[in-house]
Amino acid sequence: MKILFAFFLLVLPIGLLAHEVTGSAGLELRFFTQDAQTPSQDYLLNTSLVFETEYYHEWDNGNQLFAITPFFRVDQHDPERTHFDLRELTWLKAADNWEVRIGLRKVFWGVIEFQHLVDIINQTDLVENIDGEDKLGQPMLNLALINNWGTLDFFIMPWFRERTFPGEDGRLRTQPRVDTDLSRYESGAKEKHLDFALRYSHFIGDWDIGLSHFYGTSREPRLILLSQPGNDVFIPFYDIINQTSIDLQSTKGNMLWKLEALHRSGQGTTYNALAGGFEYTLVGILDTVIDMGLLGEYYYDERGKSAPTLFDDDFALGTRLAFNDAASSELLAGILIDKDNGSKFFNLEASHRLGLHWVLEVEGRFLFDQEPEDPTFSIRRDDYIELLLTYHF
Repeated sequence: MKILFAFFLLVLPIGLLAHEVTGSAGLELRFFTQDAQTPSQDYLLNTSLVFETEYYHEWDNGNQLFAITPFFRVDQHDPERTHFDLRELTWLKAADNWEVRIGLRKVFWGVIEFQHLVDIINQTDLVENIDGEDKLGQPMLNLALINNWGTLDFFIMPWFRERTFPGEDGRLRTQPRVDTDLSRYESGAKEKHLDFALRYSHFIGDWDIGLSHFYGTSREPRLILLSQPGNDVFIPFYDIINQTSIDLQSTKGNMLWKLEALHRSGQGTTYNALAGGFEYTLVGILDTVIDMGLLGEYYYDERGKSAPTLFDDDFALGTRLAFNDAASSELLAGILIDKDNGSKFFNLEASHRLGLHWVLEVEGRFLFDQEPEDPTFSIRRDDYIELLLTYHF
């Protein structure tokens, strides 16, 4: 990472002279609705500043591309949430039936709305958000073979990146906290273990198909309790895994049918998991320009309550509103319900553009009826409403 950061410092001034740079700067306010569980987390308001910019350049008639996306956050209370990352630092070379990419990239796999079951290339940047959608840039070499029978992607990943976790003063963290300084690995090569992935993607009629296999260090660590006098902590342990997965999406008029499934070995077990559902769009509801999407999803994990995930035997219901106005107003709301004990997790996300450069986003996370066996039991007092005001340039 130090080498990549030095490279960024060298190339950015050149880019500023010759090419356009876009980006954003934002102020984030999180209002927690309850007192925290520990004295070190004793605050109801958390403020942070976030900055992200992108430099993008094409040449060779569009057959070569260079992109760099630095990201930086400064947090009021949690030093672990104050961090810098290169989300992307990529060179691309394209030809008629192949592409090669080298550098740091973000790659997303999957079709399900509320769970990203098969998405495994990038590490989760957990200090950003608990929804798992924020990712760290992954160093890789990616070769894509593009043909009329589909696209075949090969990934070689020479450097593993550990998951970020909130610190002692951070909210939305485990109890006890995770000590990332004590991380352990199954592989003797640790973060230098060479990971591989292969993916086939294609569309046939109304169907989008993805078949993938991953071998390497699990992005999801097991958390091992280390008991110390007056200072228990969790230690992240990163296993070597094999994961084979499929993701499917079928478009039938206003209806989308979605499925993700995987088979994984490693982490002390072998198991299967799946997520499936639909989204039906009502166009122009009540004779307006507003479109409403109705979502339903079901999640199953063979590991049951021993799985470190919300999605062991649960279902979700949600709605998506696209107001189709000049301000690009949108809203997504959903509730996750545990079939076994009735615990619930409600999510709300909305955005509204203010003029040409400003965007206001609202986010809410609320937990109800959490039981001790739920992975979210440790954050049951961390319900919050978030306001994010961002200036785009």
